[in-house]
Amino acid sequence: MLIELSHLDSPVGGVLLAVSSAGLCALDFTDSEGGVRQRLARAHPEATFGSGPRADQAARRVRAYFDGDLSALEGLQPAATGTEFQQAVWAALRQIPLGATTSYARIAAAIGKPKAVRAVGAANGRNPIALVVPCHRVIAADGTLCGYAGGLWRKQWLLKHERALLA
Repeated sequence: MLIELSHLDSPVGGVLLAVSSAGLCALDFTDSEGGVRQRLARAHPEATFGSGPRADQAARRVRAYFDGDLSALEGLQPAATGTEFQQAVWAALRQIPLGATTSYARIAAAIGKPKAVRAVGAANGRNPIALVVPCHRVIAADGTLCGYAGGLWRKQWLLKHERALLA
């Protein structure tokens, strides 16, 4: 299996995308590129890495998002590997509307596990497809920003970007 890689610069730093024939395997910031490559190699030991049109197309969509087309990410198909619980959390994250936020507790309730707030936080933190699976839209129950693997400054920028463009 070929996993195509693409890099792009963005207002929040470099972005690495990984795309297979099944869809988007990873989207992360390049300051964690080594970790992304290790996760992909563990999840897909048979994979080879290279460049290609799928990754280039995904990069164009991500660029369009940063340029103001907030709907550009909607056409990207996630293909991340994870446990059944993680997949449920990630699917719930994709239901958070643009310009909105929710809490870990609300996500836990949405997947039918209202007491699994910490586990939801852990699954959120292991989300391999930033932006497309919008983990940046999850905040603390008291409304404060918390826990974003890419850094709270990025989370703040992304939320402001989405809200400013919707206003």
